[in-house]
Amino acid sequence: MRKFIFLIFTINTFLSWNLHAIEKGKWTFFLENNYCYIGSVPIKEEGNYTQRGDTYAIVYRINKSPEKIVQITAGYNYDESKPVIVKIDQKSFKFFSKEDSAWTKDEDKKVILSMQRGIKMIVEGYSFKGTLTTDTYTLKGFTSAFNKLSKDC
Repeated sequence: MRKFIFLIFTINTFLSWNLHAIEKGKWTFFLENNYCYIGSVPIKEEGNYTQRGDTYAIVYRINKSPEKIVQITAGYNYDESKPVIVKIDQKSFKFFSKEDSAWTKDEDKKVILSMQRGIKMIVEGYSFKGTLTTDTYTLKGFTSAFNKLSKDC
């Protein structure tokens, strides 16, 4: 578990330096020494908030593991007592959160398959202050980027 948390911290730190390379409405592939990922930022952000950090969705692999993990980052700390709801077209998934990020509970393959087949993804989450945010991502280009992640990572 410590190794997982360390890797998440490392990935989040790297992402904070490279978010400028992720374009709105596109899924971009990144290759690093021990991990790689595809990422996108929302095409629309809604909510009654005054300040928010970087918001993005990624799918990553660590050390050429066959496992691919979906992560959502909100730009604020989530209310960890409430699930983060990820809607991909007509399907909904409940993610759990820790600080400013959310993950599935062993449903990454199902979520990724829905992302490959889907058109848009909507992420609804509550901040620790109770503010609801709704972020909309396009899934256009996701499958191509995911195939590159699978092949080149």
